[in-house]
Amino acid sequence: MPSALVLIDLMPRIVALPVAPHTGDEVLDRCRSLAAAFRARGLPVALVRVKRPGVPRQPPGSELADGLAEPGDILVAKRAVGAFHGTDLHERLQERGATTLVFGGLVTTMGVESSARAASDHGYEVEFVSDAMSGFAAEEHEFAVRRIFPRFGTVRETAAYL
Repeated sequence: MPSALVLIDLMPRIVALPVAPHTGDEVLDRCRSLAAAFRARGLPVALVRVKRPGVPRQPPGSELADGLAEPGDILVAKRAVGAFHGTDLHERLQERGATTLVFGGLVTTMGVESSARAASDHGYEVEFVSDAMSGFAAEEHEFAVRRIFPRFGTVRETAAYL
């Protein structure tokens, strides 16, 4: 099953939010390591960022975090909570033969969970990198990782992919 890494909303303005149990910078560092490992194996990396609809200019910090994107990555700007609605992410992953999607990014119970649920609906196998994501509160992150995610995917830590 060819895997692809899907990283959600790693933008300076979101990385700077007060998230837990891992800081935004810790999540970003782990996601950079994951992306490097996937690229080294010739596996796709998709980087998704939110683009607010209906505003003339995006807020400062709306671009992807520095040093995250590399040539050949799938870059997607979403206008909804999840990464699939209204984007070409599914088609671009299909072109690359992905059948399993490995999720990380911010925020656990928002963009990450919404995108992973849609991925499951599209027929992908879903995996979650629990220490490469974080929530608005540690309790909400832990609940999702321990109780929700195992019901429709596999939960691992960064070290399992490096």
